[in-house]
Formats: sequence, structure tokens, C-alpha cells
Amino acid sequence: MTQTDKQQTRIQALPIWQASIDVSPLHGGLSNESFVVTHAGERYVVRFGQDFPFHHVFRDREVMAARAAHAAGFAPELVHAEPGVMVSRFIDGKTYGEADVQDNQEDIAKLMRRFHETMAPHVSGAGFIFWVFHVIRDYAGTLAAGDSRMSAELPRYLELARALEDPQVPMPIVYGHHDLLPANFIHDGSRLWLIDFEYAGFGTAMFDLAGATSNAGFDAALTTDFMTCYLGQKPDAAVMQSHAAMQCASLLREAMWSMVSELYLNAPGVDYVAYTTENLERLAQSLDAYQTAYGKV
Repeated sequence: MTQTDKQQTRIQALPIWQASIDVSPLHGGLSNESFVVTHAGERYVVRFGQDFPFHHVFRDREVMAARAAHAAGFAPELVHAEPGVMVSRFIDGKTYGEADVQDNQEDIAKLMRRFHETMAPHVSGAGFIFWVFHVIRDYAGTLAAGDSRMSAELPRYLELARALEDPQVPMPIVYGHHDLLPANFIHDGSRLWLIDFEYAGFGTAMFDLAGATSNAGFDAALTTDFMTCYLGQKPDAAVMQSHAAMQCASLLREAMWSMVSELYLNAPGVDYVAYTTENLERLAQSLDAYQTAYGKV
């Protein structure tokens, strides 16, 4: 029996079904395997995922964050959770790509502002914090211990992270998503939804702002418009330099996330080596733009 067969058998055995179900794979995830289930005329997403300590991912915290995001009006309802499995209502809509994020940047900026302003009262338990520069340093330790093929590059990545941390400006602590890939936005025809809260926690809003724009390939003009919409006023030079540096840090973190995944994950259909290369290329382009605007890092 294959792993997929075992998971489909487990789906069939979940205690929430009162009638027969249809199950089909849902493709597109980078680390977790998901399925669409049709039951009694409604559809659900069943997502498998264990704790990934090497990525600072713990499913009990993700379950809490998903429930908080639903209570705050941002995410579909989580209808069932047990160790290794989460079941959410299916959002019938368009999963965003890069062009969609660019075309709808004002809506996304406003969504991010509401998320940052309204999520905290719905959060419970210990306050996990996400600081990308700590994540990068910890990933470097994990990669060195795992004898990564990229080990020789780690001193350069750490020095780069230090240089990108220096220009960060103080911002209020907010509850952030911290994984704003385009595919984590879904539009159902009337509104935007957010999904996937593995990395949600308290931190600087700048990481979400930089992640949303860097992951969607924003140019300088789009980035300024996005930041102006989020802030309610045109950002000053220090804020824009901080954001540009954080864009680079976001891409460095995504590349190192993939390097760590090369060692420890095996999601169906995902080529982590290719994903590492893609994000290192994006990082190089982002660094070129940063250095043109602000000087060598």
C-alpha cells in the first residue's frame, strides 16, 4: 500500500463523516499532502502534516492559528483536527499566482493591515515569535549539522543576514502570517481568504509586507504603492530601505527553507533543489536592486 493509499484510508476513517465520501488529491503544496473530500454535498480539504522542528513548525500551534484566523474572519473554518490531520472547509475560488497578487495589490495590502490589527485578540496560548534573522541563523546551524550541499555558502548567507538586519526600522509587534506565497491567497469571487498558518506568530509587520511583495515579483513602483496603501501614507526613505532589505531576507529565508527541506522533506511532486535555485536567483535579483538603491551590503 502506498503512502497516498494509507492516507486515503485514514481519511475514510475520520469520525466526522456521516455518509460516504469521495476523495481526490489536491496538488500544489510544498511540504504537506492534501486531499479534497466531498461529503453530503459539501467539500473539505484534508491536510496531512506532522511537526517539523527543523522548520519551527508545530501543528498544535498551527491549529490554534487556523481557528483564530477563522474567528477573525480571514480563513475557512477548521472543522476537525487530530494528530497529523487537519480538515477545513473548501474555498471554491481562484488560487492566486504572482500576477494576481500584483493586479490586486491594494486589496492584499488592506487585508494585511486588517490581519495585523485584528488577529491578536483571537490568539491563545504561548506567544510564538517569528524573527526571520533568527530563522536564517538557525537554518544555517541545521544545514551545517546535516552536511548540506550548500554548507560552503553558509558563512556568506550569515553575513548577508547580518547586513540586512541592520537597516530594520522599529515597528509595532503584530500577529503575522509569515508565509505569504501567492498560493496562500484565494478569491472566491466576492472576497479574499488566507490559508496555511504554519508560521503564524508575533513579529514585525515588515516581514509580511516584504514577503507578499518579494514572492510576487513586485517592481519598485508597485512596492511603493503597496506600502502606501498599507501604511495610509507614503513611506519615508528609512522604511523603504528596511522593506527592501527585508525583501532580500525573505528570499534568503525561502531559499534556506528549501535547502533544509532538501534534507528532511519529500512532498509528492516537489523538486526542492529546483526551488532552492529559483529562490537564490530571485535573491540575486533583489540584492542587485537593493545595492543599486542603497549601496553594497
